Amino acid sequence: MMEIGTANVKRVTAPFTREEVNALRCGDQILLNGVIYTGRDAAHKKMTAALEKGEELPFDLEGQVIYFVGPTPAPPGKVIGSAGPTTSGRMDAYSPKLIAQGLRGMIGKGLRSQEVIEAMKQYGAVYLGAIGGAGALLATRIKKSEIIAYPELGTEAVRRLEVEDFPVVVLIDSLGQNLYELGKERYKR
Repeated sequence: MMEIGTANVKRVTAPFTREEVNALRCGDQILLNGVIYTGRDAAHKKMTAALEKGEELPFDLEGQVIYFVGPTPAPPGKVIGSAGPTTSGRMDAYSPKLIAQGLRGMIGKGLRSQEVIEAMKQYGAVYLGAIGGAGALLATRIKKSEIIAYPELGTEAVRRLEVEDFPVVVLIDSLGQNLYELGKERYKR
């Protein structure tokens, strides 16, 4: 987990305003609090299909954060099972449409397409990275979990999560600055 108490760790609360998103910069370490939603490729496909048909989504996207995760079943006495990020590229075909509807943040791991980055710049969104392989640890930062849509998708159902000091890093900010690119440049020097 991130070292708490250092000057470069920011505490932020979801949902986000555009101004809050615009203040976040590539490389910022974040302790995220508030309400976020889950969704992987199957849920994203259903949500974009609903938008194309003019149907309502399971939740209002304005200002929201979606965590790309398919958690394991909750063990007895726990809120949720292991909840590590999935590869974000699976959502690239759907993310620009959701960002255009007001989605302000996405949490996952791995690279994003240029189309997603352009949508983030145009509409004001950030891509946050969670620690891959640390799903059990990340689950301890999830205080409530409730399935709100598409229960037929099993682990990929859309959930409403309440998180407390959930550790993430800004991988791509609303200016399009990309830690995956900037990080490489730093080590080339």
